[in-house]
Amino acid sequence: MMHTKIPFLDLKAQHEPLRKEIDRAIGEVIDASAFAGGPYVARFEEEFAAFCGCRHSVGLGNGTDALWLALLALGIGPGDEVITVPGTFMATAEAISYCGAKPVFVDIDERTYTMDPGGLAAAVTPRTKAIIPVHIFGQMADMNRIMEFAEKHDLYVVEDAAQAHGAEYEGRKAGTIGHVGAFSFYPGKNLGALGEAGGVVTNDDKLLERIRILRDHGQVRKYHHTMIGWNCRMDGIQGAVLSIKLRHLEKGNQLRRSHAAQYDATLRGVEGVLLPFRAPYGQHVYHIYAIRVQDRDALIQRLTEEGIGSGIHYPIPVHLQEAYRGLGYAKGAFPVAERCASEFVSLPMFPELSSAQVATVAEAVRNAVGANVLA
Repeated sequence: MMHTKIPFLDLKAQHEPLRKEIDRAIGEVIDASAFAGGPYVARFEEEFAAFCGCRHSVGLGNGTDALWLALLALGIGPGDEVITVPGTFMATAEAISYCGAKPVFVDIDERTYTMDPGGLAAAVTPRTKAIIPVHIFGQMADMNRIMEFAEKHDLYVVEDAAQAHGAEYEGRKAGTIGHVGAFSFYPGKNLGALGEAGGVVTNDDKLLERIRILRDHGQVRKYHHTMIGWNCRMDGIQGAVLSIKLRHLEKGNQLRRSHAAQYDATLRGVEGVLLPFRAPYGQHVYHIYAIRVQDRDALIQRLTEEGIGSGIHYPIPVHLQEAYRGLGYAKGAFPVAERCASEFVSLPMFPELSSAQVATVAEAVRNAVGANVLA
């Protein structure tokens, strides 16, 4: 079996230079026995809220918890509908379903792959309570248009910012424009923990309080339960590690942008390759660098043969997943999301990639797609 020369993701390369600092931080948590919640989580919450430029942050068990508790805290429940996109990871819809509410989909924009605000009017009903735009691949959705629509129809907006740590929309950070923003700190994310972790950010004091209570079995203080909650606390070790890695996030995002610019420069004009579009309204953080090609399988096979890792995000849109067959959507319901899902190929994208590695990947793509280069 051939060893991968250029992996899709290399977490070892990220952790190696931080290893001593991480080991020391984990040792401190062990010495303090501050394992579930506690001071290390509280410190990270303060730091992450400051990074995002908002008032509050709550550390949680994972990004799915973040979406779920955000919706619960907003009072979303059985009989309600929440509008989102089918071009996302399953968790976005799962969180809606686990509130007892129904996911309703609108198609994605052909260029940004985020929610097409033009589809909202046809999706809204008297039962609609919230909208979840997904900042997919590291680029924010068109928040002005979404917020205008939400205000007009008196709807909550929960930003799914699981792939958008540090992304911006007109100078404002992901997660801070809607009523609440939900983040995942899964290890492969731009800001990743050493295991499962997530969090929310908000400027709303009441929402903050409700989410804090919900994450800890509905307790206001020990054994005093004012709500029916769940166990969604962040581990102390993850809080301590995230504090260290947060200091490197901005630099990491800049490196991702520079890799993306290099991919763009090499692949621009290659017929049969559609490059990621960067919306003029914001700052992309390239969690994923996804190109679109017609014959995806052939490209992936060729890259694999050359020892280059790649990925597909995501091959089956949520409305066509077997788990959501009951919603009654047929193939063709959301043509843009379906077309993109059949064409996406994610190329290696992480800060520690070298310029030479990016060049190797880009050349391999050029050659594989047929080297039909336009002037």
